[in-house]
Amino acid sequence: GQTLAILGPSGAGKSTMVNLLLRFYDYEEGSITLDGLELKDLNRKYVRSQFAVVMQEPFLYSKTLRENIVLGRHTASEAEAMEAATAAAIHESIQAFEKKYDTPVGERGVTLSGGQRQRVAIARAVLRDAPILVLDDALSAVDTRTESAILDALRQRRGRHTTILIAHRLSTCLLYTSPSPRDRQK
Repeated sequence: GQTLAILGPSGAGKSTMVNLLLRFYDYEEGSITLDGLELKDLNRKYVRSQFAVVMQEPFLYSKTLRENIVLGRHTASEAEAMEAATAAAIHESIQAFEKKYDTPVGERGVTLSGGQRQRVAIARAVLRDAPILVLDDALSAVDTRTESAILDALRQRRGRHTTILIAHRLSTCLLYTSPSPRDRQK
């Protein structure tokens, strides 16, 4: 239920850490534990089921916006998909499309901007509701107002989910780790 913000320049090993956490390859030295259990002793499928990851360049399928959002949780209701899209600050953009959630996005999301692709991937991760959310520079293509809105929505998950926020910009880490405007009013 804690938040970890990792800040560093390109090449510092931030994405390598994500690859190790997801067991895309195993470490030879040291120790990484998940709930007190050695990561490399756990089944890869189980480990990956514990994470929802949004990369800087997310992959979208040549399907509709709805299908891309519910990809990690096919049983999600329309309302749940819209709630996740709202948290990812993409719902209003989707509503502006002629076919709304039924809009095809093309291979790798080619019909969307970089920021829209990132926000669709964030909606997918939020809807998946995994115990650990990893944002690997996943807000690099959104403006600061949208970034703030997304981080505010993600703050509502605090205490219920672990969040690992990886960024190049100090402002992203500070925005997420600082109290939300709602918290400051209390």
